[in-house]
Amino acid sequence: MSVYERARRHARFMLGALTIAVLFVVVIERYFGHSSVAFGVAIVGLIAANRSMLTHNCPRCGKNLFFRGIFVVPWPNRTCGRCGLHLALDRV
Repeated sequence: MSVYERARRHARFMLGALTIAVLFVVVIERYFGHSSVAFGVAIVGLIAANRSMLTHNCPRCGKNLFFRGIFVVPWPNRTCGRCGLHLALDRV
């Protein structure tokens, strides 16, 4: 599996994790009222789920697929922004 495919799988996983976190907060607020604790639990869960984002790097130069300069975006680069390697291919 290519680096890009693994990063894309992580992006889809994070979309599901975000959906679950939002639903968790909505359900807690609906049945128990406003709770900052529920929001905090959702944020900590999202941070924990997203920690593997930092492992999706270009095999040639090491640039992270989710970073565009100083910004982090939710979808990975198909081509490395630093060295130009096509990351969707299975080879380096």
